[in-house]
Amino acid sequence: MIITVFPGQGSQTPGFLSPWLDVPGVRAALERYSDDAHVDLIAAGTEWDADRIRDTRVAQPLIVAASLVSFTALTAAGARPSGVAGHSVGEIAALVAAGVLSDTDGMFLVGLRGRAMAEAAAIEPTGMSAVLGGDQDAVLARLAELDLTPANYNGGGQIVAAGSLSALAELGAEAPKATRVIPLQVAGAFHTRFMAPAVDTLRAAAADVAVTDPHSTLWTNHDGTPVSDGRTALNLVVDQVASPVRWDLCMTSFADNGVAGIIELAPAGTLVGLAKRALRGVPGVAVKTPDDLAAATALLTGADA
Repeated sequence: MIITVFPGQGSQTPGFLSPWLDVPGVRAALERYSDDAHVDLIAAGTEWDADRIRDTRVAQPLIVAASLVSFTALTAAGARPSGVAGHSVGEIAALVAAGVLSDTDGMFLVGLRGRAMAEAAAIEPTGMSAVLGGDQDAVLARLAELDLTPANYNGGGQIVAAGSLSALAELGAEAPKATRVIPLQVAGAFHTRFMAPAVDTLRAAAADVAVTDPHSTLWTNHDGTPVSDGRTALNLVVDQVASPVRWDLCMTSFADNGVAGIIELAPAGTLVGLAKRALRGVPGVAVKTPDDLAAATALLTGADA
């Protein structure tokens, strides 16, 4: 089984969409997606600087749009993956790739998600920090002491803590044994109770969106299991805005289901990197530019590169 995975917020870099505009159909798709999400995605992905594309309202639709155009380019010849999964906001791209949502509805929802999460983050100062290494139980105990939430279980010895800025500062000053704490450049404590207002906004909008059941295996960040009902899959993505991302369980499920290769769509690199540590021996391809499509196609079809 070869699967495609879709990255989350933080994977974007200035100008990363520029080479994709040379692919037939991409510019037109991005213009349409810009209307759906209410963001100028072409300008954001080719001209805007790191600070502007770090804005949650921009980053989320920009990442999903890039994932969708690169997925379309990968599957243009007819070969399709056996399964899909997305990390955090990448789950919306996964729903589109699995046929649960139309691309129009997916881009509408991700635009709304970004705006709603930015508004929720503005209510009080919060943030996130990556905790690398150490004993997981000790890390979780330290987070509990500080009233911090383990927002992302990324696997490979990485947990992302989220909560008040003062508690995150204390975590950095007195980190658990054998860990390294890295503050993340994000607007708030995503995937925690602080995002509850965004969940309410997104749930109301999602109720009116048409869904179908996935046509390929679709894994959920909720607990790493495959989901076969389209409405359930969308509801889990909505709830996940204020719930931890269990990417570690997704990777365990990949192994249990015999995944033999992973293709990460643009803007790629993070998830393939995590898989190298957690799924040793499973080949992966990061599709960062159109030049990477040949290697991804070879993995997907079993052909020689």
